[in-house]
Amino acid sequence: MAKVHPNAVPAAHGGVTEAAAGMAGGERGEEVAAAGAGARTLTVWRKSLLFNCKGFTVFDAKGNLAYRVDSYDSESGDEVVLMDPDGRPAFTVRRKRLSLHGEQWLVFSGEADQARRPAYVVRRSGRGKSMARVTPCVREGAAAGAAPYEVEGSYTRRCCVVYDGERRVVAEVQPKEAVGTDVFRLVVQPGVGVSLAMAVVVTLDQMFGRPSLLRSWSS
Repeated sequence: MAKVHPNAVPAAHGGVTEAAAGMAGGERGEEVAAAGAGARTLTVWRKSLLFNCKGFTVFDAKGNLAYRVDSYDSESGDEVVLMDPDGRPAFTVRRKRLSLHGEQWLVFSGEADQARRPAYVVRRSGRGKSMARVTPCVREGAAAGAAPYEVEGSYTRRCCVVYDGERRVVAEVQPKEAVGTDVFRLVVQPGVGVSLAMAVVVTLDQMFGRPSLLRSWSS
């Protein structure tokens, strides 16, 4: 497997290890085959590049660092922040405790403390093949009754699909050959926010990961 070194790494990481470079690698043809025309493919590594941290490191198809999640041990273990390569929050995923609707997670745009309302709510779903439902929250200027996204498949096997309200595939989590379940692909179709798709992956990890990042952080 060819090694593709990321082209932009925050100074806080102090460089990228050979292992990380290998995780970001892969022949170009392999990545193109994994995505449809115009789709974007990310390589997701369920590991932080910071010492003594849990998290994610996410590379684009060219080997550039695209997103990261870095967190030291947390006392509450209720919140994860998805950041861009420079450390700016893209989405914050927060567990909602004591919900009458069962286990659910709130997804805020940017930092949760600065956002008055969540942008999305993610809930476990037991309807047919659906494993989770991502529901947009009503916001000022946004249309009410926006159709939720349905997630089907198995996150633990890194093989699941996100459908929109018209049953169109908008994103897929796919296994990456011969590297285990801690490294996988995220394929995002045109017209869907890549940051949002990655935030959904982070949420699925909290719901279905074995162990989830938050449970391992708080244990």
